[in-house]
Amino acid sequence: MPIEPDSDLGGAAQDETAYLESLIRQDFERCHPGETLDDLKRRASFSREDRGLLRDWMAIAASRAATEQAKRSDFNSAA
Repeated sequence: MPIEPDSDLGGAAQDETAYLESLIRQDFERCHPGETLDDLKRRASFSREDRGLLRDWMAIAASRAATEQAKRSDFNSAA
């Protein structure tokens, strides 16, 4: 699910966004020394390049979340 950095999100959507960001925050900051994910989110509001970079990182986060959900589902099925 694409997340626009400047969209008006409800509580559940904000929780989901925070969860997705938690899945990529460390990796982003390791790949971009001296920069934070919050820096990127701020710049994405006015930079097309940064908006695309944020979209790509959020796609990675969504993929990781789907993988975690599938693992939990497989675990629950096996039990």
